[in-house]
Amino acid sequence: MKPQYEVGVIGAGNAAEGIVHGLLRNSVLLDDRIIASDPDEARRQVFADRFHIDVTDDNREVVANSYLLLLAVKPQIYREVVAQFADLLHEDQVVVSIMAGVSTQSLEACFPGICARVVRVMPNLASHVGAGMAGVCPGRYASEADLLRAQRIFDAGGKSVHIEDEGLMDAVTAVSGTGPAYYYFFTEAIVAAARQIGLSPQYADLLAKQTCLGAARMMLEAGEPPEVLRKKVTSPGGTTAAAMRSLAEDKVFDDIVAAVRAAFERSRELGA
Repeated sequence: MKPQYEVGVIGAGNAAEGIVHGLLRNSVLLDDRIIASDPDEARRQVFADRFHIDVTDDNREVVANSYLLLLAVKPQIYREVVAQFADLLHEDQVVVSIMAGVSTQSLEACFPGICARVVRVMPNLASHVGAGMAGVCPGRYASEADLLRAQRIFDAGGKSVHIEDEGLMDAVTAVSGTGPAYYYFFTEAIVAAARQIGLSPQYADLLAKQTCLGAARMMLEAGEPPEVLRKKVTSPGGTTAAAMRSLAEDKVFDDIVAAVRAAFERSRELGA
């Protein structure tokens, strides 16, 4: 029997919201082909009101009626959640996991007796505005078609890349999955500094955010690495040179590298 839904979302959080938004905005799927489940009534209502899709608090209903399952729950509780519906999964279905740190092998082991077709993905929050970045890695039993189907889902919210070595997925998590927070944090600091030196909150916010957007577009479109672009902005003895000297003296570069490594190690811990 043909499943009623193409995609069943288990866990209607912020990440899943961005993914569904991309699917519908780009007409990859129609709203009647998606269902979402969540124990929180408020989150279900968000998905029902914003996307006009079916919602439920019953994960088994989602699994029984969907072809592709988007597993978007916290990695700390995934075994408990999956145990609720593991007996329903069959080999015609695909499980796409966006849980940090959880390996395809660990998730496959949750479905004894079948060769579960699992695809592991690490997206980021920018899928909400069509600028997301996702690393996609198929498990042992996932087909090439499963990989392409998963990439189509995440390309709808930005871009995706096929990560062949699953051992690198924790690095993807640290760089792009966690990555937006680094840029938000840096922009927060610039806004705070701008206000301290006299700019209004409105102008401080606008100047910092637009500058962040422009720098990102230059990195993507100019075809030059960030260190080359940075040097182009930095005139000897000028204002940018003074800023770079302060950052170097405070070892900010090293601190950022350490922060990314901390995210990487935490992703590995979540999968242990």
